[in-house]
Amino acid sequence: MATQEPSPPSSMESNKPGFPKQILANKLEDKHLCNCCQKLLRRPFQAQCGHRFCSYCFNRTVRDGPQKCNACIKEDIFEEPTSILKQGCAFPDNAARREVENLSVVCINEGCTWKGNIKEYELSHEGKCEYMIIPCPSCKEQIRFNEQERHNERECPERTLNCKYCKEPFHFKNIKAHDEICPKYPMICEGCAKKKIPREKYVDHIKFCSKFRTPCRFHVVGCDMSVSTLPLPPPPALAPTLTVSTSFTPLPSSVGAALELQLHSEKTKVAELGRRCTDLEVKAGMFENVVCVLNREVERFATTMEASNRQHRLDQDKIEALSNKVRQLERTVGLKDLTVAEMEGRLREISATTFDGVFIWRISDFTKKRQDAIAGRAPAMFSPAFYTSKYGYKMCLRIYLNGDGTGRGSHLSLFFVVMRGLSDALLKWPFNQKVTLMLLDQSNREHIIDAFRPDITSSSFQRPVSEMNIASGCPLFCPLSKLDAKNSYIRDDTIFIKAIVDLTGL
Repeated sequence: MATQEPSPPSSMESNKPGFPKQILANKLEDKHLCNCCQKLLRRPFQAQCGHRFCSYCFNRTVRDGPQKCNACIKEDIFEEPTSILKQGCAFPDNAARREVENLSVVCINEGCTWKGNIKEYELSHEGKCEYMIIPCPSCKEQIRFNEQERHNERECPERTLNCKYCKEPFHFKNIKAHDEICPKYPMICEGCAKKKIPREKYVDHIKFCSKFRTPCRFHVVGCDMSVSTLPLPPPPALAPTLTVSTSFTPLPSSVGAALELQLHSEKTKVAELGRRCTDLEVKAGMFENVVCVLNREVERFATTMEASNRQHRLDQDKIEALSNKVRQLERTVGLKDLTVAEMEGRLREISATTFDGVFIWRISDFTKKRQDAIAGRAPAMFSPAFYTSKYGYKMCLRIYLNGDGTGRGSHLSLFFVVMRGLSDALLKWPFNQKVTLMLLDQSNREHIIDAFRPDITSSSFQRPVSEMNIASGCPLFCPLSKLDAKNSYIRDDTIFIKAIVDLTGL
């Protein structure tokens, strides 16, 4: 008799731990909890010790190698090697999954009235509730999911706004700094008090404003007068009849010569300064013309940029809408593919099922599967389930192509497994029907046959409390040397195993 070694886990996994217990609408039962994260089971796996785990929790536990089952240690039922968790020694518990997915739950987010079962919660509500609290990606403030748009538009200190004057985008916190440089910001003339003059046109305005006064251009050398920006009218010509009568005392000739020399020097300096001022005025006029041209180009560019930004926002909205639709279609296709795969698996299982206690198991690719067994990649294989009748006992076979227990490496080991069925409550227990196991000779000359009657005291033949009982059968069913030699048991790399359950007394 061999000890049970559960089947490999399903490839269908989840990247999340269990569901929070707070969502459960009814009384919590311990059998629905993951023995690792202590939450409601998500994609449950059952280990060979009988404890259940979320697929995510189980894979995370065993990713660094075999681990001891903490639940077994806590319950003081630790047993080597049954209580060792490792890759390939757990199977998806679909019965527990269906039971958990049908539990009634409610949304725990304040204000949300959603109700349903766990399957609906995972597919359509988890992570999508409008009332859940999330952090703002910009300012990190905690907000509700359905208030995200209003927060981003009106409350977030990190939000981006468009200036109402120049339409350029800027951060809300930089509004004052932007007003200091905005070319369209409205200004007031200090001379004529005219309002709403754009900053970019303010310089042009004050040049021709008759009431605006500026410091004298010689204020840098001490002049404190303010003058109009308009040119002054020329002074009136002196009357030709004006005569001036003066009397003065002649200066010495040396002093007069010195004064004349100084006056000539000053006149030269004034002439030079006048020339330089003329040059600067010409250059200033040229710069003003360049600035006017640049201002017109900037205005045209700003208009073009605003139109481009508006079109970009429209394009982004369309892209987002199409992306959401694609994601929705991908989720729908994924669910359909999952349903199709599940239905195909059920169809294959039903097509191989018998209801008369007789079952023939065809094992193809025998060489490859035996090499996998020798290498330890897949030491055991389970057959499809079969029944003694439509509402009778549910059973399957388990084969070790490189042997198990006393037959490891020398014999092909074959075992009989009693499984949990839907009609177990109507059947007699323990299971007490004679079982005959056969390796068929494909030339119909010499079949290898072994038979046994169940030990009714063994737990292998009591009513199952999990998906399947511990396997029982023949560890020394067939010597491997018999299969290695020339034989008629293997044809086209295929063998046939036959099981016959005696129906006497049923």
